[in-house]
Order: sequence, then structure tokens, then C-alpha cells
Amino acid sequence: MDLDPARRALEPLVRRILHLYWRFARGLTLGVRAVVIDSAGRVFLVKHSYVTGWHLPGGGVETGETVAEALARELAEEGGIVASVPPTLHGIFFNARVSRRDHVVVYVVRDFAQSGGPRQPGEIIDCGFFPRDALPPDTTRGTLARLDEVLRGAALSARW
Repeated sequence: MDLDPARRALEPLVRRILHLYWRFARGLTLGVRAVVIDSAGRVFLVKHSYVTGWHLPGGGVETGETVAEALARELAEEGGIVASVPPTLHGIFFNARVSRRDHVVVYVVRDFAQSGGPRQPGEIIDCGFFPRDALPPDTTRGTLARLDEVLRGAALSARW
């Protein structure tokens, strides 16, 4: 016997209200990036039109999108890259440089196909594969840290 049918009927509405509250009270932003490594051991980096420096490809996870879907979309948009096998999770990092609520999920992609370059040339002004010992001088600190972790076995940091 159901003792509280009114409560059960209101539960979906209450859940929606709580999620709306949590979005503002505890909200966080989530991004995804990839360390894409080609068969020669070079890494793929992008240069955006709206921020300085060279970065790992990636971007924000959109509402209704999984992290895997966001990664696939960003790789295709920024470098024409499609992973051949599921990417390997490298880590989740707190990025206080953006905001106190920003987190970045980083994957490693070693098996992929590339067709063409950036699909949004107004956003990506340059991209390419670089040997680890010949990265562009303005490669960002967070990018360098992730590359050291993946390629040189440096200790994993919790912060971007």
C-alpha cells in the first residue's frame, strides 16, 4: 500500500526546483580536453583567436551533452580528428584560473583519423602536431603540465 501518493506525485517538480537551485548555488563549469598523440609521438595543439597561447584541443561540455560527446565534437571542430577507439581518461583537474567552479576532464587519444583542419577557422587560428621537445614558446602552463604527466610520467596534479 502506498502511504504517500501526494508526495510521490510532487517528487518530479521538487527535483526540478532543487536542481535549478543547485545550478546557481553550487554550479560548476565543466570542460574537456585531449592530449592527442600521433604515431611519431607528436602532440596536437591549437591556438584560439580569443585567448593567448597554445592549448590542448577541447572546450566546454554543453547542456545535455556527455563528456565523451563533447570531446568528440571539440576534436572534430578544432582539428578534424576522430578517435578510432575510446579515449583513455587521464584525469579531472580543478581550474581555478578560470573560476572557482571550473573543472577540466582530460583524455589521451593515440588512435585517430584526421581529415582536414579546423571546422571553425574564426575560432582556431592555428593548429598542428609538435614534438614534445619543440613546443611553441607560448604553450600554456596547464598544457605543459598535462604533457609532462602523460609523456614524462610526472606526478598527476589535481589542479590545472
